[in-house]
Amino acid sequence: MRELRSQSEGRERSGSVTDFVGRRRELKELREDIARTGLDTLSGRKAKAPRARVLLVAGRPGSGRTALAEAFVREVAEQYPDGVLRTRLTAPGGQTVATERALRGLLEGLGQATPPGAGEDELSSALRTALDGRRVVILVDDAADPHQVDALLPDTPECLVVVTAEGPLTGIPDVRPCTLGGLDTPSAVEMLAQRIGDTRVTADPRAAEALAEECGGQPAALALVGGWLAAHPKASVADVAKQLHDMPAGVGGALARGFRLVYESLPQPAQRTLRLLPLAPAGIVDSHSASALAGCSVAAAQSTLDDFAGLGLLHHAHDGLLQLPGCLAPLLQALLEARERPAEVQLARARMLERTVRLLHSCRAMAEPDEDDGVGLREKLEGVPRALRFPDRRAAATWLDTRLPALSAATSLAVADGELDTLARRLIAALVRALAEHRGTAEAAPELYGLHRLVLDVAERRGLHREQAAALLNLADLDAETGRTQEALDRYRAALDAGRAANDPYATGRAMESVGGAYLELADWHRASDWFGRALAQALARGERADEARLYGRLGNVHTYAGRYGDAQRSWRAAAAGYRRLADVPGQAKALSEMARVQEYAGRPEESLHTCREAVELARRAGDQRLQAALQVRLADTLDRLGDPAAARLHRSAADRLLGDDPAACEIRSDSD
Repeated sequence: MRELRSQSEGRERSGSVTDFVGRRRELKELREDIARTGLDTLSGRKAKAPRARVLLVAGRPGSGRTALAEAFVREVAEQYPDGVLRTRLTAPGGQTVATERALRGLLEGLGQATPPGAGEDELSSALRTALDGRRVVILVDDAADPHQVDALLPDTPECLVVVTAEGPLTGIPDVRPCTLGGLDTPSAVEMLAQRIGDTRVTADPRAAEALAEECGGQPAALALVGGWLAAHPKASVADVAKQLHDMPAGVGGALARGFRLVYESLPQPAQRTLRLLPLAPAGIVDSHSASALAGCSVAAAQSTLDDFAGLGLLHHAHDGLLQLPGCLAPLLQALLEARERPAEVQLARARMLERTVRLLHSCRAMAEPDEDDGVGLREKLEGVPRALRFPDRRAAATWLDTRLPALSAATSLAVADGELDTLARRLIAALVRALAEHRGTAEAAPELYGLHRLVLDVAERRGLHREQAAALLNLADLDAETGRTQEALDRYRAALDAGRAANDPYATGRAMESVGGAYLELADWHRASDWFGRALAQALARGERADEARLYGRLGNVHTYAGRYGDAQRSWRAAAAGYRRLADVPGQAKALSEMARVQEYAGRPEESLHTCREAVELARRAGDQRLQAALQVRLADTLDRLGDPAAARLHRSAADRLLGDDPAACEIRSDSD
């Protein structure tokens, strides 16, 4: 069976496959629930349109609900040959994951492109379309509310959705929760034996049972206590059971007592590192983030993290990463607030973000080609510590892909903080550049859209008009590329206002031209020519010759579409003159080719023939064979209309020789299109 993986999936597994014990009754109940008759049918009500069956595993954090869901998915996976998708709807720190991000991740797991800036409704509809006709299991981990889940539900009954949550999902019909309590005593003892070995359990089975009862049969508590016993092979199981039993009542439940046992056994430096881990974005931890948070070496941080994983304080996720269990996040957050001064917490967060910026610079450098001035990789990485360098481009790309959920969360948290805006802006800029270098702007567009929105938030909060204009222009460009022309137009106008407030002629000129382009897309020729004219007037006033030539061409396009051929010809002639002054021969050739097209539309084929021949000569001088070939075809068409088929055949033959086997290249596109 093919395993589908989504970008937003809850990659954490509650231990390995061998950690799962017991729960046979619950597994049977879930299997039977797939085929049971719906509640609407039982009550005699008319059944609604068929949707995927939703199974709910409900339990408190630490109850093993994710482990049970994973075990169940493994059991039924063969019945769903199109794969398994996973997503997590609550971050380990308790923050709700945006439904749009979850939908995007599921679509990417299905190999579907997602348009940047698309809203929840559009993405939800796209997911349902993508799942039509497929048999897929969707595991939705840690759902916070029914609205999140409803947006992910396929319309096809051939799919299965398995949800984990703390309580019932009121609002989603026909869902009966499988509610978890603690493990039965034999299963709890078996889980302990997996961690500490059979010998210590069989040596004192009653003590093992007593310890399991002190843990309330709670898998998370058993994992912590079992991890502690495994790290202390000489410790008595009975003594640990008594130690937990004798803890003051105010310590909390079984999970809190097990956590206290482990935490208080750690050296002071390790305790502090653990307290700071809730600052790790998305709960994803690696040696670099831990090193920066604690202010220690990368090697020391990795050793400490390995110890934490052995003790059950961290879970192994994917690609060598570690995940902070959501059930421990409140306990660690309480310790962080009680034991760390706010200034120290802010400093630790700043160190982590600064480390992330440097890693992103290193990541980006691995993808950049050597520059023309001879600046190579060695020079770009000068001053970057060896620990922050990547061995090759593939390693850098893998790091970027696997850390992207954490990197995205880091940017959002840095902006939300409000006190680290300078660092947040640097972080966002570094992530934008790294994504563009490794993935390309088109593929990275969905992520870039969210990052530009964060830049806009900071710019508006700080009154940074120039950055506000840049963010609005970037967002509007992405809107325009995905067909949201009206939204793009609104943002271009807002960018114009911000550019004027910043007294930034580049931003205002760019915004005016883009407003014209939006009106051109909306076929409003009058407003399009008006805005292109405004942008041209500014370019003329500032002596920006390249902009002048391009804008004359854009005006020529608008006049052509509007049927104003005289104005169009004058604009293209001015564009050609501008390119000639710039010594831009290809640009001049394209402008003349467009002028020839307008002359033909205007019913002046002889003039068109003369202009086209002039353009062919310029294209030949520029060495642009594709443009030469396209112009030769245009000449042939004009000669046909003038009644000279023999000459037309000669020009088509010349085009064929220039193009070889690629006749589709006979299309003339001007830079102003």
